[in-house]
Amino acid sequence: MDERKTARKGVGSRHNSLFDSMTLSFRSLTLKPRHLFTRSYNAVHDANKKAEPELLVRVLNAVRHRPMAALRFFRGQTVFKRSELAYVVILDILARNGLMRTAYWVMENVVAVKMDAVVDVFANSSSEVSVKLLDLLLRVYAKKSMRDKCLWVFYKMVSKGMLPDVRNCNRVLRLFRDGSNLMREVYSVMLECEIRPTIVTYNTMLDCFCKHGELQQALQLLLHMQKIGCLPDELTYNVLVNGLSLKGDLEMAKDVIQEMLRSGHQVSAYTFDPLIRGYCDNGRLDEASGLVEEMLSRGVLPTVVTYNTIMDGFCKWGRVSEARQVLDVMVNKNVIPDLVSYNTLIHGYCRLGNLGEAFLLFVELRYKSLVPSVVTYNTLIDGLCRFGDLDVARRLKDEMIKHGPGPDVFTFTILVRGFCKIGNLPMAKELFDEMVCRGLQPDRFAYITRIVGELKLGDPSKAFGMQEEMLAKGFPPDLITYNVFIDGFHKLGNLKEASKLVQKMLYDGFVPDHVTYTSIIHAHLMAGHLRKARVVFYEMISKGILPSVVTYTVLIHSYALRGRLELAILHFFEMQEKGVYPNVITYNALINGFCRVRKMDQAYKLLTEMQAKGIFANKYTYTILINENINLGHWQEALRLYKDMLDREIQPDSCTHSALLKYLKKDYKLHAVQHLENVIGGG
Repeated sequence: MDERKTARKGVGSRHNSLFDSMTLSFRSLTLKPRHLFTRSYNAVHDANKKAEPELLVRVLNAVRHRPMAALRFFRGQTVFKRSELAYVVILDILARNGLMRTAYWVMENVVAVKMDAVVDVFANSSSEVSVKLLDLLLRVYAKKSMRDKCLWVFYKMVSKGMLPDVRNCNRVLRLFRDGSNLMREVYSVMLECEIRPTIVTYNTMLDCFCKHGELQQALQLLLHMQKIGCLPDELTYNVLVNGLSLKGDLEMAKDVIQEMLRSGHQVSAYTFDPLIRGYCDNGRLDEASGLVEEMLSRGVLPTVVTYNTIMDGFCKWGRVSEARQVLDVMVNKNVIPDLVSYNTLIHGYCRLGNLGEAFLLFVELRYKSLVPSVVTYNTLIDGLCRFGDLDVARRLKDEMIKHGPGPDVFTFTILVRGFCKIGNLPMAKELFDEMVCRGLQPDRFAYITRIVGELKLGDPSKAFGMQEEMLAKGFPPDLITYNVFIDGFHKLGNLKEASKLVQKMLYDGFVPDHVTYTSIIHAHLMAGHLRKARVVFYEMISKGILPSVVTYTVLIHSYALRGRLELAILHFFEMQEKGVYPNVITYNALINGFCRVRKMDQAYKLLTEMQAKGIFANKYTYTILINENINLGHWQEALRLYKDMLDREIQPDSCTHSALLKYLKKDYKLHAVQHLENVIGGG
């Protein structure tokens, strides 16, 4: 018994000596009673703590009047454990002395070591300091994008009647701009607790509503903020212009800019860029260009993003030569083109088949010390594969390996698709295997590309083998996989096997979509089963599945090819009534149909109509018209079309040249070739 007493006494003596040695390093330290936070901590945690952390807390409490000395001691402490209570005490000391910037560093450490219990300590105290410290913790969580922790502290504070600073509420709101209801809930709680929103609050809410297409809510919020005297600022207007432009309400977006100008707010490229993008996406390229001119007239300098947007619009709508002119304008205005500028133009030229110009730009960007990205290379490789120059495409892939950036899964998938397209399956397989050997994991699209190739070349067993490999790699069959197999069997003429796959797809819980039905319709049309194709088409509609532009185009092409132009026209108007708009392939199918029956006036009428709608003729459109004009002996018109084709930078192919030359007599062929050369040279 005496030994135990002696032992306890020894422990006490050791602690006293430790405490004495710690206090000797400070002058005139007076031990003060532990603060309220110590009592709060003991209410949350067990009181039986190790002596060393207790001593650290006692020393910190002893030097409260010297906060920086306390902090230096706390930061340099290696002997004693920094307990949650020690963090609470040092934070309290710093906050009471107004050292909130320093307290922020300590709070970051609290978060780093996951001492979540401090929240309850602060929340159980009703002091003003505890509110400041919880607010500080909320700010740290928000900065680190710790969404769950932010909500936890936010709701803990309001449940205890502690009001977070509105700036921290705004930070929390920004974390939930993904369109979830949590942002609305936080905002509602702010209003319930009478936390007065600021312009930042409203701008954050407006930005979320606009980006998610909730324009009605955005406009209601705008009216509310104006009603309570919170006037919109430049950011408010910019957010609204962006939201309206994304939604396609371009006239209202323009009105917002005009209102912004009338109210004397500063406009910038960030104001105009979304509307320019909206105009470009809708083919209103002249209005987009006009907006750039308006910017310049108002002293607003377009940025590289502005010019890239315009270039992308021109390229998207087939006006690549005008996009190239924009690049020249950029340079003249001392706006330096970036990699996006060149990638946009390269993609535009590749789409037109003008690979020569695309490669000139490729050389130019490297000359200007820009480094081609994997997107640059993939765009060129895709263009080469689409137009049959696969050897150059492979060499470009090899250049990527040697000089960087290395090829990715998409690079190899493009090449595999290209070689499958020309029937070179061994090379496609070699490239697929090379991709795997380089440590690249094929994705679902890569596997499906191989499957399409196997089916195209009539080897369903290998295609199913690839599907099994997909399954082993964690890619179970989905609707796309089934559609690929169904379409593959249809193209092989094996409608029976395709029908079995449709049944299996249904058994596996997949519902046929417009792609499935279009494949079945196309198969019946190819087999000459026009009645069956119509039955499937109306079955599709009866099930509430809207036919796509491809569905209608397949029907229009088939009827036009067979001279059933009345049915082709019927579907052409029907699709537009249903909100499905024809594309260049649809128009080509009808133009070809009218050319075959020598109704050239109708064919040209369709050409004019499509161009008025911003749908630009491609090489197939021109080749169809050139071919029929040659058939009719309209040589000059054929040449005019050919020249127009070249002026639009649309590259003719062998079919175009064959159409020009096929009906000429041998004696005139040399003259014809010379004439074509003069046309190309502008002579």
